[in-house]
Amino acid sequence: MIAETVCSAVSAAGLGIAAVTAYRKRFLSAARIAAYSLVPVGLVMTGVVGWAADTAFSPVAWAGFVVLGGAWLLFTGTRAVERRRGGTRAERRAARGSGQADAVAPAASAPSLGPAKRPVTRPAGTPRAQGGDDFTDIEAILKKHGI
Repeated sequence: MIAETVCSAVSAAGLGIAAVTAYRKRFLSAARIAAYSLVPVGLVMTGVVGWAADTAFSPVAWAGFVVLGGAWLLFTGTRAVERRRGGTRAERRAARGSGQADAVAPAASAPSLGPAKRPVTRPAGTPRAQGGDDFTDIEAILKKHGI
């Protein structure tokens, strides 16, 4: 009952402000203020305010909101895990069943670039890396470019 009275008072005050705004020749603003001020009365007349007041003080309603929140968390959590794994179980099974046979074309066993024109050999003047010394190749490249 108090909520309905407060909503009616807010609406009356809003309509008063809208009337003053319209008197000042700001009709667009006055219409907007009047629209906002009619919302609380509309909510009271439809029963939304009474429902909200009953819901706010009902432990069963709050328990229902907790259950809905838990369901939402479970749903979003499972969707996140499903996205990380790469689809549903049926999609993963279908992908595994198709195997890797379709990944390569049947005639692709030969290299597509063809045979090499000349064999890749090391220059005779470069020493081989012995004992894990990997910098000899780099030194040879730098010497070749005069650095």
